[in-house]
Amino acid sequence: MKNIKDYDIEELREELKNIGEKPFRAEQIMKWLYDEKVKSFDEMTNLSKELREKLKENYTICNFNILKKQESKDGTIKYLFDVLDGNAIETVLMRYHHGNSICVSSQIGCKMGCKFCASTGINFIRSLTSGEIVEQIIAVEQDTGEKISNVVFMGIGEPLDNYDNVVNAIRIINNPKGLNIGARHISVSTSGLVPKIYKLAEENIQCTLSISLHATDNQKRSSMMPVNNTYPIEELLQACKDYIEKTHRRISFEYALAKDNNDNLEDAKQLVKLLRGMLCHVNLIPINKIENGQFDKSSNENIMKFRDYLNEHGIVATIRRELGSDIDAACGQLRRKNLI
Repeated sequence: MKNIKDYDIEELREELKNIGEKPFRAEQIMKWLYDEKVKSFDEMTNLSKELREKLKENYTICNFNILKKQESKDGTIKYLFDVLDGNAIETVLMRYHHGNSICVSSQIGCKMGCKFCASTGINFIRSLTSGEIVEQIIAVEQDTGEKISNVVFMGIGEPLDNYDNVVNAIRIINNPKGLNIGARHISVSTSGLVPKIYKLAEENIQCTLSISLHATDNQKRSSMMPVNNTYPIEELLQACKDYIEKTHRRISFEYALAKDNNDNLEDAKQLVKLLRGMLCHVNLIPINKIENGQFDKSSNENIMKFRDYLNEHGIVATIRRELGSDIDAACGQLRRKNLI
């Protein structure tokens, strides 16, 4: 049966018409799902018993089970969720002074093979549905009793490789009848699937696009990120410029600093050349050391020098605060540990 959380408000209206019901019932159902966060159709008490039975006959309500939960001293919580088909995904709650952010997964496994990511080496199983993406937010809010204010698509999987489900999930998350989280509080990260960046620019969704760049020349980037063999830096940056022109939104470039690899002054100089004149921000990430990984975290001194050089030369750069360092907070770590 179909998961009712897979539908945005317009789709749900059509579904109800198809089963002989009034479309306005969609608003009532959405309120139960996303405001009240009910786990069964029987709890939707302002719907007739006949309608509730019809919903039970045609749809399910996806309710994830928590397989494992790790809580850091800094308040970060890492969840391993059972997605009800024998597979598991990771979700991370990050607490900041400005509100709670959640890092959601978009796929079970990942095809991209980035050398610094703990998801590498774990077989790709399938993409998540829209409802399974949204359910991660609901499940965390139910567990903590706290409201999520920011959503980042930076968990397991390449979001733009699951394009339709991710875009639909964003519409559900953003819709006032859904989770009602502002589009500018939603960030989608990609390793650089160029055709999908052009497509996203046409969607008229005011979310933030984050690009995993991580290197300043094709040889080095390809050694870290195989996707660069298909979509080299020149093509990627042209797509980013088009995205900025089309949406008038600033792009965030993610740059994971690896010791003796991409963290020297020459890399910083080249990054300034690549990004000069673009409406962008650079998010410097102290790389997480993963088991059997070939990259080590750059020194704090090098990270700060890199940041300062960028800022001094007109590129706004910040260092991402490290959260969950005392738990398996890096993407894929907890799932990998539980599969081995």
